Amino acid sequence: MPEPPEPLVPPRASLPCGGRILYLFLDEAGNLDFSRNGTKYFVLGGITKERPFQAYKELTELKYDLVERGMGLEYFHAAEDNQATRNAVFDIIERNLADVAVDSIIVEKQKVPRALHSDEQFYPKVLGTLLREILQQYPLAEFAEVIVFTDSLPVQRKRAAVEKGVKLTLTAMLPAAVRYRVLHHASKSNLDLQIADYCTWAIYRKWNLQDARSFQRIKAAVRREWDVLETGTGFPD
Repeated sequence: MPEPPEPLVPPRASLPCGGRILYLFLDEAGNLDFSRNGTKYFVLGGITKERPFQAYKELTELKYDLVERGMGLEYFHAAEDNQATRNAVFDIIERNLADVAVDSIIVEKQKVPRALHSDEQFYPKVLGTLLREILQQYPLAEFAEVIVFTDSLPVQRKRAAVEKGVKLTLTAMLPAAVRYRVLHHASKSNLDLQIADYCTWAIYRKWNLQDARSFQRIKAAVRREWDVLETGTGFPD
């Protein structure tokens, strides 16, 4: 009898540290227009979790429920979904907040030094600050790998800036034995990026529009909303 083919992906138990993997899903809200026409705040949010991802099945069922009701919904997006859909998605998120942490960094844009207004300068600074805040909450030596997901980025210079911010921070903070990867996936293909979008949108609405209704749905999992420039002393080193 021929030998069975080796699996394309090694079983989790064969990975270092028992295969424990930390997942981070990042999303942003607001824009980088620093003129008077821009949003007051820029919000970068992240959800951090380990498998299993409990909300996946419910969100998939909701998507096909909506299709069967006549909607052609391709994926969930908080700013574009109608209120009934948003309510249903937040119902699922709220039911599955156990073992999920939501962190965010709030940037009041008028306080950002002009030297940081470009994508190449702004993203590494903000991403690095948020990632340090998140990672210091975990016993990193217990993990085999940290995997960071962002939405796929069409502008190459923005993608390069995001990767720079993530990689510099992970390289500095992770023990030598802990691997990391940065993956840019279209949010429409990744339900956890869609959850990150919903959570970041809820935080953004609270700060930019003083509308905390959606925030109340995720409040139990929110670990920090950091108004990073509140004191006027600039970004931490």
